[in-house]
Amino acid sequence: MPSQAQAQLDKFPNNLESENGFSGMELSEVVSNAILSAYNGGLLNVSLGSPPAGEGPGPGASMSDLPAPTPLTSNDALLFHEKCGTLIKLSNNNKTAERRRPLDEFNNGVVMTNRPLRDNEMFEIRIDKLVDKWSGSIEIGVTTHNPNSLEYPATMTNLRSGTIMMSGCGILTNGKGTRREYCEFSLDELQEGDHIGLTRKASSALHFFINGIDQGVATSVTPPVVYGVVDLYGMAVKVTIVHNHNHSDRLRRNNAILRALSPEGAHRRPPPGLAHSEPDRLLFHPNCGQKAAITHEGRTALRPHATDDFNHGVVLSSRALRDGELFQVRIDKMVDKWAGSIEIGVTTHNPAYLQLPSTMTNLRSGTWMMTGNGVMHNGTTILDEYGHNLDRLKAGDTVGVVRREDGTLHFFVNGVAQGPAAWNVPPGVYAVVDLYGQAAQATIVDDSELLPLPDDISEGNNQLSPSSPSSGAGATDLRFHQLHGSNAVITNGGRTALRHNCRSEFNDAIVISNRALRDGELFEIVIQKMVDRWSGSIEAGVTAIRPEDLEFPNTMTDIDYDTWMLSGTAIMQDGNTMRNNYGCDLDSLGTGSRIGMMRTAKGDLHYFINGQDQGPACSGLPAGKEVYAVVDLYGQCVQVSITSATGPMDNSLSTSNATEKSFPLHSPVAGVAHRFHSSCGKNVTFGEDGTRAMRVAGYAHGLVFSMKELRTDEVFEVQVEELDEKWAGSFKVGLTTLLPGDLGPGGGTGAGPGLPTSLPELRSKTTWMVSGCEVRRNGQLQRMNYGRNLERLGVGSRVGIRRGADDTMHILVDGEDMGPAATGIAKNVWVVLDLYGRVKVISIVSSSMLEEIEGTKPPSLSSDTGSEGEEDEDDEEPGTMGENEAVVTPAALEFLENHGKNILLSNGNLTATRVASYNQGIVVINRPLVPQQLVQVRLDFLNRQWTSSLALGVIACPPERLNFPASACALKRAAWLLRGQGVFHNGLKICEKYGPNLDTCPEGTVLGLRLDGSGGLHLYVNGVDQGVAVAEVPQPCHALVDLYGQCEQVTIMSLETGAANGEGAGIQGDMEKADVVDGIKESVCWAPPPDASPLKSCEYHALCSRFQELLLLPEDYFVPPPKRSLCYCESCRKLRGDEAHRRRGEPPQEYALPFGWCRFNLRVNPRLETAALSKKWHMAYHGSSVGAVRRVLDRGELGAGSASILSCRPLKAEPGCGYGESGENCVPPREEQPPPVLLSPSLRHAAGIDALASKVQFRDPKSQRPYQAQVAFQVCVRPGSYTPGPPSTALGGPPDPHFSPAELEWVTKEKGATLLYALLVRVE
Repeated sequence: MPSQAQAQLDKFPNNLESENGFSGMELSEVVSNAILSAYNGGLLNVSLGSPPAGEGPGPGASMSDLPAPTPLTSNDALLFHEKCGTLIKLSNNNKTAERRRPLDEFNNGVVMTNRPLRDNEMFEIRIDKLVDKWSGSIEIGVTTHNPNSLEYPATMTNLRSGTIMMSGCGILTNGKGTRREYCEFSLDELQEGDHIGLTRKASSALHFFINGIDQGVATSVTPPVVYGVVDLYGMAVKVTIVHNHNHSDRLRRNNAILRALSPEGAHRRPPPGLAHSEPDRLLFHPNCGQKAAITHEGRTALRPHATDDFNHGVVLSSRALRDGELFQVRIDKMVDKWAGSIEIGVTTHNPAYLQLPSTMTNLRSGTWMMTGNGVMHNGTTILDEYGHNLDRLKAGDTVGVVRREDGTLHFFVNGVAQGPAAWNVPPGVYAVVDLYGQAAQATIVDDSELLPLPDDISEGNNQLSPSSPSSGAGATDLRFHQLHGSNAVITNGGRTALRHNCRSEFNDAIVISNRALRDGELFEIVIQKMVDRWSGSIEAGVTAIRPEDLEFPNTMTDIDYDTWMLSGTAIMQDGNTMRNNYGCDLDSLGTGSRIGMMRTAKGDLHYFINGQDQGPACSGLPAGKEVYAVVDLYGQCVQVSITSATGPMDNSLSTSNATEKSFPLHSPVAGVAHRFHSSCGKNVTFGEDGTRAMRVAGYAHGLVFSMKELRTDEVFEVQVEELDEKWAGSFKVGLTTLLPGDLGPGGGTGAGPGLPTSLPELRSKTTWMVSGCEVRRNGQLQRMNYGRNLERLGVGSRVGIRRGADDTMHILVDGEDMGPAATGIAKNVWVVLDLYGRVKVISIVSSSMLEEIEGTKPPSLSSDTGSEGEEDEDDEEPGTMGENEAVVTPAALEFLENHGKNILLSNGNLTATRVASYNQGIVVINRPLVPQQLVQVRLDFLNRQWTSSLALGVIACPPERLNFPASACALKRAAWLLRGQGVFHNGLKICEKYGPNLDTCPEGTVLGLRLDGSGGLHLYVNGVDQGVAVAEVPQPCHALVDLYGQCEQVTIMSLETGAANGEGAGIQGDMEKADVVDGIKESVCWAPPPDASPLKSCEYHALCSRFQELLLLPEDYFVPPPKRSLCYCESCRKLRGDEAHRRRGEPPQEYALPFGWCRFNLRVNPRLETAALSKKWHMAYHGSSVGAVRRVLDRGELGAGSASILSCRPLKAEPGCGYGESGENCVPPREEQPPPVLLSPSLRHAAGIDALASKVQFRDPKSQRPYQAQVAFQVCVRPGSYTPGPPSTALGGPPDPHFSPAELEWVTKEKGATLLYALLVRVE
């Protein structure tokens, strides 16, 4: 006869795996007994069953006293009462409740249980559906009201008697808040599939449960007779009552219970049925992210709805990794909708009890992740530039991670070791993969052959793959040591060193080799980045001090023992000059220069500059002592890397921030088409007027050149037309100073007899090239693992090359910029391509954007006068063209086939007609906007039965596969829209009263869009420029028209037609009001001066900028030019036509523009969860002292607990932290609340509080005149996190009359409620 406990155990399913898709290990016999023991011992006050009334066990009952649970009858089961809110629909035998019309109504969704709750009875629901339209979400609780007699309110918190509700993370009793922060979870943040429960204990205490975890006592006194109540409010649309005999729900809850128990509860033995499986095989753990799924017996992880969600795709390995064991996955599927991609790493958290975050970089303990080409530890970046950028990987690529016995963590990309990424990683870590953004599916790849890491390579063991960074160069283990100066950062697997905050710090950046140099061993570095802010530059030498024993000084020449350094031209020993005028001057070296040092067996120290020995610098280095190479990144020198003489270079050698996403450059574009030069390899023939090149024989002799020099920032792009799979080898692309034809005249086929067989052999003139993923200069390897591998090009692939204004060479693959490949590129260079190996036929798809035909110029004054600062770089006479050049008419514009569902295209896709309803009428023009080209549409037909009318604008995302919403205002990504008199960005209004009201445009109106030279978007109405609507629109972008409301048909005007229409209106000053079509407001006639840019000549902006530079703030905190700053002085704001006040946020809240100030925009970390929401937040200002600016920027937000600077008044409990103290290290006592932060929607008020925004004296470095300066912060504030009120302190001037005195000050105490937006400066 089995015991009662055994009977209870048998109620668990025998095979959970077959029923729920989970591994049987989730509830093994040991786990089940542990759970039952937990309940038996009273560890968890949760009822897994609803016992019949009166038969529940007593408080001291043991498991043997429990009767076997009786199946619930339909009368006993908790259901929803038939009487419910007016919008509620019940189904599933009254176990499911759903709010009708969820996108139109947000309340009237109250449901109650069909009977009162019993003591200790669990009432639990599952969230089945949410909508992302409203704020607020589900609310749950109990009430004494009988549903049969209750008049249901719109929302349950309106009930003023007998009701206890959990709303958000607080408790409301009779509609009033009694506990503001009841638990860590907020009901507003729960997702579909989450569980919420409650129970009234026999002691009258009310407990709430989230995913099975008890949140504690909500209230200690609950009436004896209460009904369960659920309010489907806001986002919550559908819920289902969960009965405890449901095996899948019990499994979910039991897993949650295990997570709440000690970690020992998660170490389980496999059930007997799985004893024959492969316990050592790495699989994915079944506990995964909310939007992830595990298939193929645990080998594959995917996000099934990857186009709907970009996160919640975290998966972990089923067991901990062993030392030296490689965990490697292959990317199976990607989507192109999101930014970012796969992330991989390790964590100490056991997946069995880990509450998985939305993205793994949000975890703040025990986690190391590689994201992009950086490495993060516990959510904080520790390496900025490391290895290959994961965001550039494609389907079929592999990524891996391994922890070595010495505690170092290494990552692999396509089997290539990226070097050590972290040190002192504890053993027993689990592998973790985050299917984020574009990454939709990944599969574990078995690889028992662990590739040798750089430290494992020994002499005679160089069996690396051809793409390995160590192939082709002497393998070495020399790296920079992990110990270094306080301002130094080591990246790229120990091969790159840089100085942090290079514009505000000039020293404390000493780096040293990871081991002693051997006699005759060269340690060589290359200078990659410099700044022109300081005097002095790099210093290099050797020291006999071990890195572990070295107390790193400010500069290495401060060391007074066992150190030999070269500084400028001086040789210094132990800080004293031994010799001047050595053979080289380090201060004169620039970017790209190489510096090497070597100790000979005789004890002499030699320096090498660009490979040339400069002779012995000093002699007599102690033979019995080991010496380490040491480099001081001093003054102008910012970044260096170990060269291929001692180790490979990696793709992170880019001097730009490679983590930033680049916008693809689409082609072709309108203009004068590029051509190939007639001089070419002997196996090449040309076709299609010199735009198509074909290799007709062999695999080599395929060199081709551009017809003309490549101008600055001009893109020369070709497309692969045909491959010859019988050959191997990479297509090659580069730049050369060789004038095409200099090596000999072309023969009958245009072949130059002096041209080499392939591009690496072209060394008569300086040539930079990329082959595969290698960068070479005159055939010498400069860098490996750069960008996409050109050996993998397919038919249709596009390859482009660009010479940047900073003398860098960029390669573009399928429109994506791979970053700088080489630096120090000469001014006069030609494009050179090598049709080598597989690539047989290419054709040019790019055009010269610098040579515009007349038809493409906009009908404005700038067409006649020329843009400011233009220079004619052509050597040819005006009006003449080269023999092989021809004017190419821009490709015809038409509407894309992808459009709103109510659109019908006709007239060769030039006309779009909305054939039904008033919306679903979005159309997009097929080609990207070309700067200075005017694109126009004519409004053909209006239907007066509707209100409102068309909207037009641009989108900066590819429109070919975009799912268009009902109206353009619902576009939430990279969209700028002109509607009515407003300008909208991603659905939020950013400007009011711009131009004429588009809703009043009559039939026949011609509307146009044009991008100016700086990326500003202009609106044209009947040929009249309305000025800049949006500054600095990302490119490429496509023009968009929304046939909304009255507008039912539009037609694209040809470029010639547009130009003709613009002739009469080209000179705006001659246009009379009578010439304007009736119905268009007078503002149509106004336009700002052409190419007006107030920042170019605004002295006040220049003065504020000079003061901001005197603050010595790190450049990385600010948005780079040209979006860096905006001046609000009297002349600048009037020229732009700025209104004094704007509204922002949800719900909208008014704020004043910072008139009289200059704004310097701050970067916002896109990884922050608040960054995506900041556009829904309100805007306010916070006065600050100059001395507090750096600390606020370092901290990243206001009010992190420092009362000395940011509080609105000193706290009584903090006498030492008042305004009179400097307060840098003064923090509130541990148990006290952080001080409140004072904000205001009026900058006049925020800056008028002298205690916060004190003024400072300074002398202008340009004019030497004294001035007063004041600073403040413009911040985004989360709605609902602050309390408005009247001014708390006396002001230096009158209050802002625009705002009510009762709402002039906002006070918040919530951490994370503010997001820094801009630094404001005012000079008097």
